[in-house]
Amino acid sequence: MGKRVGLKEKQGVVERYLSGEKVESICKDTSYPRSTVYDWISQYKSGLQNHQVNIKDYKLLRTKYERQKLVVHILQNAPCRANDPLHDRLDTIKELSSRYTVYTLCAAFKVPKGTYYNFLLRRKCENSQAAKRRAELKPIIEEIYQSSNQTFGADKIVAVMLDRGIAATERLVSDIMHKNGWFSVKTNAKALYEYSERRKKNILNQNFKAERPNQIWVSDVTYFSYKERTFYICVIIDLYSRKLIAHKISKRNSTQLTKGTFKIAYFSRSPQEGLIFHSDNGNNYISKSFYIYLKQFGVKQSFSRSRRPHDNAVIESFFRSMKTEELYRYKFKSEREIRKSVADYIERYNSERPHTYLGYLTPDRYEQLYGNNSD
Repeated sequence: MGKRVGLKEKQGVVERYLSGEKVESICKDTSYPRSTVYDWISQYKSGLQNHQVNIKDYKLLRTKYERQKLVVHILQNAPCRANDPLHDRLDTIKELSSRYTVYTLCAAFKVPKGTYYNFLLRRKCENSQAAKRRAELKPIIEEIYQSSNQTFGADKIVAVMLDRGIAATERLVSDIMHKNGWFSVKTNAKALYEYSERRKKNILNQNFKAERPNQIWVSDVTYFSYKERTFYICVIIDLYSRKLIAHKISKRNSTQLTKGTFKIAYFSRSPQEGLIFHSDNGNNYISKSFYIYLKQFGVKQSFSRSRRPHDNAVIESFFRSMKTEELYRYKFKSEREIRKSVADYIERYNSERPHTYLGYLTPDRYEQLYGNNSD
């Protein structure tokens, strides 16, 4: 009597057939008779199995599974989370809409599609009016801020404006202040003092060794041109495992780019206080707002010396590899393809590409071994 074949094995054979593999190939690989394989396929098509699975149901379940997997990927790499304020989620959906469908993004961030499209329509209508409104408020806010000897925050400035008969929300005033670097010295007095007194120290001094994960991160921004447009790619690497722990792509090389990339890394890795963050002396890394942002997480900054690319050699090496092994090899048809190419390369770099420094282990495997040894 032949060995009884279980339901799981039968489903595996049918899945191979549904994925496009020929019956002849399946039979040759599994040694099942052609008649048996066709019989199983027929049973699935007609819904005669106990689970009443047919091709239509299978494809529907497969589609749902793939969509859910994509949702998880989006949430793991997005600059905000599904329980963040609605305006943050809407801004994130708009930012990522060139890479993913609106349907998938709305599902990931729990936003009704109607709400998102109303947001787009409202923003389109309000953009010109908002720009005019901001231009009118900016000199008023600056005058009140400077008159207070830079001690007033957004709440007090709103109160003074209201006393003058000028209405504005605290959120709007705060946004204008942040974008112009007008911070209340009372709120960040110590950090601002330290910022003015600090010297851009090179703590690493080309010593690219770390004793554990999340001890030293290095970061930099490179660019890639496509159809007369420039895309800026910011990445962060954990020196211990050489793992790419965060990346972000933008059309502007700004503090928001570096801050957004750090945010992704920080909330995905949850490092302990005392983390060293090394970068070059670019404006987006030495800015006051970026310094204060890192300071609140207890992060210490380290900087390369001017015109010394070897001071950040690990990042430079990665950028060289990514461009020669990926970006320079293909002719991209869209911005979405570029973004996908970078994300796919980083995924392979972490999980599949042996690293010489790690004794030809992958970064993922190297970190896994650290976790095993520390248990």
